[in-house]
Amino acid sequence: MWCLDFNSLETNDLHASGDFEENVVFFCNDWFSASEMVEVQTSGSTSEPKKMRIEKSRMKNSAQMTCDFLKLKNGNTALLALPVEYISGKMMLVRAIERKLKIFITQPSLYPLSELNENIDFCALTPLQVEHSLDQLHKIKIIIIGGAAVSENLKQKIHQHLLGYEKEVRVFETYGMTETLSHIALKQIFPKSEEFFTAFDGVALSLDFRGCLRISAPKLHDQALQTNDVVEIFNGNQFKFLGRADFVINSGGAKIFPEELERKVKSTIENELVFLGLEDEVLGQKLVLVVECKGCSEQEKQQIKTEISEINFEKSFHKPKEIIFINEIPRTKNGKVSRLKLLEFLKS
Repeated sequence: MWCLDFNSLETNDLHASGDFEENVVFFCNDWFSASEMVEVQTSGSTSEPKKMRIEKSRMKNSAQMTCDFLKLKNGNTALLALPVEYISGKMMLVRAIERKLKIFITQPSLYPLSELNENIDFCALTPLQVEHSLDQLHKIKIIIIGGAAVSENLKQKIHQHLLGYEKEVRVFETYGMTETLSHIALKQIFPKSEEFFTAFDGVALSLDFRGCLRISAPKLHDQALQTNDVVEIFNGNQFKFLGRADFVINSGGAKIFPEELERKVKSTIENELVFLGLEDEVLGQKLVLVVECKGCSEQEKQQIKTEISEINFEKSFHKPKEIIFINEIPRTKNGKVSRLKLLEFLKS
């Protein structure tokens, strides 16, 4: 595991011994260069991946927002376990640079905490990384989880594994995207279990005619950012995520938010799963559930079907018309489920 102490680091001290470390050094040298812009790759989870040029000043503002919200200070320690091609990894380095943190750096993997031999103040992880690190989470004082929604099942596991560490550890789910320079709101999931995300100071929230979130954050972006995320706003600076407008399934005239159903089913089923709408002559779209079940026997598949049939859905039309088992659900390069690729796969 590599370490950079930005409290005392000189830029000519940067040396790399592997591909990932080279990417880190390249970004740091780029950051300390005279250029006012940084190139960032979008994830491609909801559209085609693309590259963006972003002002360093806005990334600094984002870093300060996160560090202030979490009360990170000079000399704290952090862990980078995310790819630096994407905004999530880049912003971990910017936070370390701006708040002069001592940051440990490990090759991104499903087991990012396996070589961690000391306690760390701050770390950002994906849900999949958390899933594979449950018995190590107590080593981190503040954990933020992003890149995908945190399932109810995973939240339960986090609470079970951190029982007894309520005074030492805090875990948050993040809300954001590349355009918001990582996240603009956090929701605590341990030790508290909050229902709403709380936006950072300097971020204003509103809704468009569809009920989709509009974000005004002048320190991060010149113009208001219009999302496709349907939300409920509470107390002006808090919101509850319901689902993406472009993922909404219209089945027989009823609007169904697949993300809400996924959160409900994942509190019972551990497998990765996705609700989708497939074309149907009668309903317009037929609600189906795709379950990742590599190497599952017919008996195991039947058990999953039985467990799903026993779930008490709020509406009768929330029950999937069909359950489809596949070996692997397509993902983007940074691990997010790709609904677009999954739809293409099912149609082929």
